[in-house]
Amino acid sequence: QVQLVESGGGLVQAGGSLRLSCTYSLSTYSIISMGWYHQAPGKQREPVAVIISNGSTRYADSVKGRFTISRDKGMNTVDLQMNSLKPEDTGVYYCCARVTWYEEGFRERDYWGQGTRVTVSS
Repeated sequence: QVQLVESGGGLVQAGGSLRLSCTYSLSTYSIISMGWYHQAPGKQREPVAVIISNGSTRYADSVKGRFTISRDKGMNTVDLQMNSLKPEDTGVYYCCARVTWYEEGFRERDYWGQGTRVTVSS
């Protein structure tokens, strides 16, 4: 069974912090990467931060130095610490798992959570 559940969203003033958490269950799939994506109102979903299976991380330029992604393999969680929040960080944040498995060849797909809403007031 595959499940990703985000939590931690809410309302915060500009300059404040929030910590998002994604608890996941990915059956027997092998994880390639876990990531957080941001969808601002009226805009497309965009990647914010990704952590690869080897532990390396990637960040969107807009959040470098402010957001930190981390993963606890034992607890099956991936967190996004968001500091110095700005009004433009407002939107829905989605957790995504890119997985792979072997079935007549290697296959990949993404699984998504339902999202958690973040509102940053100015």
